[in-house]
Amino acid sequence: MRVAVVGAGAIADSHRAAYLAHRDDVDLVAVADVDEARAVAFCAHTDHAKPYLDLGTLLAEQEPDLVSICTPPGLHVEQTKAVLAAGAWVWCEKPPCRSLAEYDEIAAAERDGGPYVSFVYQQRSGSSAAHFRGLLAAGELGRPLVAHCQTTWYRDAAYYSVPWRGRWDTEGGGPALGHGIHQMDLLLHLLGEWDEVRAMTARLVHNVETEDVSTALVRFESGALATVVNSVLSPDEVSRIRIDCERVTVELTHLYGYVAENWTYTPASPLTSDDARWRATAEDVGSSHAAALTPVLAAWRAGARPPCSGADGRRVLEFVASLYKAAATGLGVRRGEIGPGDVFYRSMAGTPAGAVR
Repeated sequence: MRVAVVGAGAIADSHRAAYLAHRDDVDLVAVADVDEARAVAFCAHTDHAKPYLDLGTLLAEQEPDLVSICTPPGLHVEQTKAVLAAGAWVWCEKPPCRSLAEYDEIAAAERDGGPYVSFVYQQRSGSSAAHFRGLLAAGELGRPLVAHCQTTWYRDAAYYSVPWRGRWDTEGGGPALGHGIHQMDLLLHLLGEWDEVRAMTARLVHNVETEDVSTALVRFESGALATVVNSVLSPDEVSRIRIDCERVTVELTHLYGYVAENWTYTPASPLTSDDARWRATAEDVGSSHAAALTPVLAAWRAGARPPCSGADGRRVLEFVASLYKAAATGLGVRRGEIGPGDVFYRSMAGTPAGAVR
């Protein structure tokens, strides 16, 4: 499988590592970046990838089967559609794009049987997440009742000196879209469909258009209630999901990726020998880009829609749009409420000037 990368910035290193981890199945042939030196430096750490200054030339000359999109969010729609038109699949970094309208535009460019677009929600990929889902589905843990989802990171003024960051028109949103989307996607992956969200956002420190902190209350279809916090103001950085089920509290604490030891199971009563299986997985696969790539490659070989694609990839983006709408209006927002006639369908800001409360 011939693969290529567009955008040779920091996150592209994770894509390169993922491709090299699958080098028996893929051949990383090229990278495109407007900064020639950066493209050349990226290729120096590959077997024989060739640098390009533009995506169009790369697609025409290399004819890749799959292309990683590692550019700023404002470029995702145009570049993704170009790759699809060339007949290649897309593996696109988060956030998928800047709005639900853009997501639906991307989806409309796909064709049955492929090429498809899959988005990088790598926190789903760890085997411990699949283990938890299996236990929950089997009724081993009891009903989920209360949850907390936390992405509290720290970003200084230098981080926002990059021109496209902190702006609605280029980044699309603040930490709710650009940082916390990974943990929120994992929360939805673990607990299923959400029903209603209420939220607040604020701009407390950074001189940007978007928020730098958000909080939300969520009701799931199961009846479970959750709090969600996203911040770039927090020196003690952590990513955390805690789920209190009837029989056990399950907590995942990490920063950018986890393994089995980052999960703890605390039972309501002392462990029995049967309950020891809660903490055990047959194989400890950590969450990573390499692990997330595995099902994408399998789907490509089968000509099937990959995970984190289509309706599955849209779910967390709809949740984020609803969070922003709830914060701007002060009202609860229900799943499915935001459609083409809603201002939050075309912009997370809801208005061209933004709507931070």
